[in-house]
Amino acid sequence: MAEADGTRRRPRRVGWLMVAGVALAALNLRTAITSVGPLLSEITADLGMSAVVAGVLTTLPVLCFALFGALTPALIRRFGEHHVLVAALLAIAGGLAARAAVDHALPFLLLSAVALSGGAIGNVLLPTLVKQHFPDRVGTMTTVYTTFLALGTTVAAAGTVPLAHAGGGWHVALGAFALFGVAAAVPWLLVLRHEPPRADPAAALGLRRVLATPIGRQGVLFFGTQSTIAYIMFGWYAEMLRDQGLDAATAGLALSYLTALAVPASLILPGLMARVRDHRGFIVFFFACYAVGLTGLWLAPLSGVWVWTTFIGIGMGTFTLALTFFAVRTRTAAGTAAFSASSQSIGYLMGGLGPFLFGLLHEATGGWHAPLALVAVIAAANLAVGLPLGRPRHLEDQISPAASRPAR
Repeated sequence: MAEADGTRRRPRRVGWLMVAGVALAALNLRTAITSVGPLLSEITADLGMSAVVAGVLTTLPVLCFALFGALTPALIRRFGEHHVLVAALLAIAGGLAARAAVDHALPFLLLSAVALSGGAIGNVLLPTLVKQHFPDRVGTMTTVYTTFLALGTTVAAAGTVPLAHAGGGWHVALGAFALFGVAAAVPWLLVLRHEPPRADPAAALGLRRVLATPIGRQGVLFFGTQSTIAYIMFGWYAEMLRDQGLDAATAGLALSYLTALAVPASLILPGLMARVRDHRGFIVFFFACYAVGLTGLWLAPLSGVWVWTTFIGIGMGTFTLALTFFAVRTRTAAGTAAFSASSQSIGYLMGGLGPFLFGLLHEATGGWHAPLALVAVIAAANLAVGLPLGRPRHLEDQISPAASRPAR
């Protein structure tokens, strides 16, 4: 109630600045990742990266998301949500700008980690800010957040190569996205004084307390399984289609279409979820989409490639579902922060293992059936943990009184 009262007391101008701030911040959360992929060959060649160092670069996002995502609730308690988000956005902007100016592999990796740390913190903070500042508009603002997240991901992936060809090469192309971070920091700098009072540290929800609850464990596994499937598809989908006879251009287009399907999901899903309390129907729907798409890839991968891609792309809407759960399965902003941090920190580590296991199975068997079977098992696990998570409950209601008492 206090949060809702606070939103009514603030000036309308402040509310609109926060809406713009959420949208612009979300636009930045993936630019450090998806801007590198299209120019990875040029970057590794120019910086003299070995295959091992290039592997570190591609693994760095999940490591940073796990580490800095877990640290975010402690940073919030120490410095406050708005100050931490401003610092995260400036870290994104500074890391992107600085790494574009270097000519050696090690500083490129370190500065990439700086930018990725800002994205990791923003991943946890934005659902928290939505819950804190828009408790009566969670569905609408989650739509804003997830849609701009998807747009930023797509723009960085699609725009990097044209920027590089326009002049300046990969240095200019990567550095240009720093401007997004600077722009996103402006609204939050303007509303710094409207930051709510910090929560009592004794009442904080840490990783251990969240994981002691069924909802906490289900949230981690749900986020982890959907993330695993997503990373497998991002890393291997085009290669799998090319290996079975599809030309490179069409395979790349299929992958782009797969990722673009996240935009309509982010536009529609949060609003629908906000209107109902029981979300198990959504879980079943997305699993059914995965089942159809994976079955098609198993039986006739090329003859129905666009149909199978559509179903799998829709199934990957579980990412938006997972992000929306952070708000609808908690009662407070502190609960949202803790639930988001625990799910994302461990979940991204799980996701990082997916492409490795998928590739290992492909190499061991020489085909794609065993790797696809792995994806099917992960999708079934996503269904199994998603069904209880979809029931109308809240994290704070499962925190035991003993766990709630501060340590002496």
